[in-house]
Amino acid sequence: MRHVQLRAFHHVAISGGFSRAAEQLLLTQPAISDQVRKLEEEYDVLLFNRQRKQVTLTEAGEGLLQITRRLFDSEQQALDYLLENRALQAGHLRIVADSAHHLLHILATFRERYPRVTVSVRSGNTETVVGLLFRYEADLGILGERPELAHFDCEVLGTSPIIAFVARGHPLAGAGRLALTDLPAHPLVLRERGSKTRAKLEQAARAAGIDLTPAIEAEGREAVREIVASGAGIGFVSQAEFGKDRRLVPIRLDPDAGLMMDEALIALRERHGAKLVQAFFAVARQLRGG
Repeated sequence: MRHVQLRAFHHVAISGGFSRAAEQLLLTQPAISDQVRKLEEEYDVLLFNRQRKQVTLTEAGEGLLQITRRLFDSEQQALDYLLENRALQAGHLRIVADSAHHLLHILATFRERYPRVTVSVRSGNTETVVGLLFRYEADLGILGERPELAHFDCEVLGTSPIIAFVARGHPLAGAGRLALTDLPAHPLVLRERGSKTRAKLEQAARAAGIDLTPAIEAEGREAVREIVASGAGIGFVSQAEFGKDRRLVPIRLDPDAGLMMDEALIALRERHGAKLVQAFFAVARQLRGG
């Protein structure tokens, strides 16, 4: 088994094709195909299904990809370590966040200190954030709650309650406060499953013997916001994520339900040594006063 063979396999797997892998590695497609073929022949294993120019991973290929993700991520960390100053001056930091509100103040300060670092930000619910970190497709995650997983280092950015919100012209706009027992009588607009806000709300409702059935289920926080702004029902979000929107009115929920969310910055423990990850954690810690 040669390093070039593993690299060829890895790039075909993550790019979804031999021609795209060849472009990434500045090689010809026959060269990439030959390296993958030799790897498969040497170990008598099929790594890809090749059907009508479509390439998909076999079960053995999926297993090997999990290993090569760690392998090449470690290789990049070694390079970053050897080129420490270059990493902090011209590196690339990949962040996935369930809400940009938790990120903005940290990102502004980070950019001031490291203006040549490229930052890319993706969005997704808690399951998406955790999945991308485990697959080494992101360096940092921002969640609305501290994860209960031993694999992560975590910095709590703040704590805020879950609130309800409605359109300004909604009959409940002047309510001020709602109990969980009030909710089933109204149309509810909930996030997709995988959202921690929804999971925490449903858990508290079950503990109180209440069944919360969404009238509308929407993917993403912004979709919920727009649907609620149209007057279609009641939405839910952590107070820190509510922001400013003249179309919407926040409503407090019964504090006895314990509906609190910890905004958290997380990274895989094995990646915490990466220079850009350390630098972002340091900025977040300093801004929190830690």
